[in-house]
Amino acid sequence: MSEVVSYEVKDSIGVISVNNPPVNALAQVVREGILKAVQTAQQDDSEAVVLRCEGRTFIAGADITEFGKPPKDPWLPEVLTAIENSSKPVIAAIHGTALGGGFEVALACHYRCAIASAKVGLPEVNLGLLPGAGGTQRVPRVAGVKAALDMITSGKPVPAAKARDMGLIDEVLAGEDLEAAAIAYAKDLLASGAPLKRIRDISIDPATVEPGFFDEARKRLAKRARGQIAPDRIVSCIQAAVELPMDEGLQRERELFQELVASPESAAMRHIFFAERQAAKIRDLPRETPIRDINKVAIIGGGTMGGGIAMCFANVGIPVIMIEINDEALERGLGIIRKNYGITVKKGKMSEQHMQSRLELISGSTDYGDLADVDLVIEAVFENLDLKKEIFAKLDTACKPGAILATNTSYQDVNAIAAATSRPDDVLGMHFFSPANVMKLLEVVRGDKTADDVLATAMKIGKAIGKVCVMSGVCYGFIGNRMLGGYGREAQMLLLDGCTPRQVDSALEKFGMAMGPLAMGDLAGLDVGYKARQARTDLPDDPRLYRMGTVLVEMGRHGQKTGSGFYKYDPETRARLDDPEVESLIRKQAEDLGVEQREISEEEILQRCFYPLINEGALILEEGIAQRPSDIDVVYVYGYAFPAAKGGPMFYADQVGLKNVYDKICEFRDRYGEDYWKPAPLLKELAEKGSSFAEWAAQQK
Repeated sequence: MSEVVSYEVKDSIGVISVNNPPVNALAQVVREGILKAVQTAQQDDSEAVVLRCEGRTFIAGADITEFGKPPKDPWLPEVLTAIENSSKPVIAAIHGTALGGGFEVALACHYRCAIASAKVGLPEVNLGLLPGAGGTQRVPRVAGVKAALDMITSGKPVPAAKARDMGLIDEVLAGEDLEAAAIAYAKDLLASGAPLKRIRDISIDPATVEPGFFDEARKRLAKRARGQIAPDRIVSCIQAAVELPMDEGLQRERELFQELVASPESAAMRHIFFAERQAAKIRDLPRETPIRDINKVAIIGGGTMGGGIAMCFANVGIPVIMIEINDEALERGLGIIRKNYGITVKKGKMSEQHMQSRLELISGSTDYGDLADVDLVIEAVFENLDLKKEIFAKLDTACKPGAILATNTSYQDVNAIAAATSRPDDVLGMHFFSPANVMKLLEVVRGDKTADDVLATAMKIGKAIGKVCVMSGVCYGFIGNRMLGGYGREAQMLLLDGCTPRQVDSALEKFGMAMGPLAMGDLAGLDVGYKARQARTDLPDDPRLYRMGTVLVEMGRHGQKTGSGFYKYDPETRARLDDPEVESLIRKQAEDLGVEQREISEEEILQRCFYPLINEGALILEEGIAQRPSDIDVVYVYGYAFPAAKGGPMFYADQVGLKNVYDKICEFRDRYGEDYWKPAPLLKELAEKGSSFAEWAAQQK
């Protein structure tokens, strides 16, 4: 049929086999091959047709190399129409994952069977898109409107057994010999006289959808979507499936799909999709670099962070030993882990049995002598450089040769920590984000002497525990926290200039940030930043700098944990409430400092908070701390809740235009001084050339 699709008749059943590794993506040659095979089957002596795939999965979606390019014939709807109109039953035989266009192919078949380990799903929403080949029209016809909406707006795959219960799969096959079982299933259908069952022939009674359902769904999804428009358009498509005939519904789906393909939101989310995969590649690391075995891990420190890291490893079956300073601290740390797992069980997201099996993998000790057989140690104690160096000197003695020694520091000098050992080549940073068992980002910090195999192993084990890994060089705060300084600084400067805390946070939350910087400060604890600033000697001597944060901490207002910070908090609901006392205090501080307050626009709030991120990101690129601009975007989307629909700060800068960013930074420099607003040389250079970060990155390869 084509170079990647074959067809043969086996025992009166036509078998179409797709073999387009690694995931049998729906490339043009696959679409063409399936279409020709279905057409051939109409003319031969086969009685039914089975569509299956070679390799590890059924068709797992579109060919991402075709994204953004003009479609090539045959386009997918043409293939699906041929399948649906076949005069002989077509049965999709699913293993691995049938995702996106792959699942839409299966839905166009008359019957669907799958092995028990298979999953099906429509994950397009994660790219700012919607299923564009009938997914929004066929799923509600078989699974119901609510189930379809939940499935398509979440993008999460559904296991075979659940898919069968939803009506998406007709039969879960026994055993693992998919082809033989699918042929047998096809013969059973023929023997029973099963009809040609087309999903398009099912209609949905509008009376079965409660009044106001779609309006409520839009409101609910808008709160969750953070700037994404695809969920709203998915609701419109499913509403069309209820209210319009199939062909009109398909036309509506296609119109909205085309709108999303051209949208900046989808462009941003596709950028992040590719950026995440790119971040895993380290340019100067040879592909043949060996990987060290990680069979047992130790965590030094049993606080919230240490416990969360321990859970990450136990969750994938790797034994963990937690080291604490005394028995009381150790029991407290293990208790935190038990409590966290217990919450997951209560929510119904984990069984009691699974919890127990994971807890059995986590042990504790107060003796460094128990580290003799571990392959990886992650230190997660207080941010005190002397303490960390002391611990690494102990690890140097206690751990076997070849054990990797990692620090979870957020900003300390990894090279100085490595120098406390006799084996700096075994040392690197593994910066987890809190809560470590939830947050996806892992900054892997490469020290000056970190060995290649140590770096490669850290990146691989990070992926194994479900993290998105980004490599950083050594500097204060690495990528994320180093950039964050200007963001937090300007949020507080804006208060003195005339904003209320609510104005600042609302502008940023409206942009798509999960939480504004002042509310985030309250959540993390204002005293944390206060103590970190006290330890720094590089900050300008400026009484305006972090003035409000300092004043509030010294008043005993540390944020949510004390019931008040930039906001006050309801003691029962923890609801965030505006505090007139703080607003009065801001005005008084501004007056004392001689700052004339004024009305500030949302646009200026965004510029003052985000442009320092972009400027610092440019410096980070110049210094080689980050490999590429897209790595910075991944850090901010996965570690700092920057909205994926905006693509990360560097992608956002390219969309705004670097000339516009540079000119505004120069304007702020002239107004507020070079201490805070000195344009990065790379930003200046690219702005003057009319270039972008993306174009600069392409030239670095």
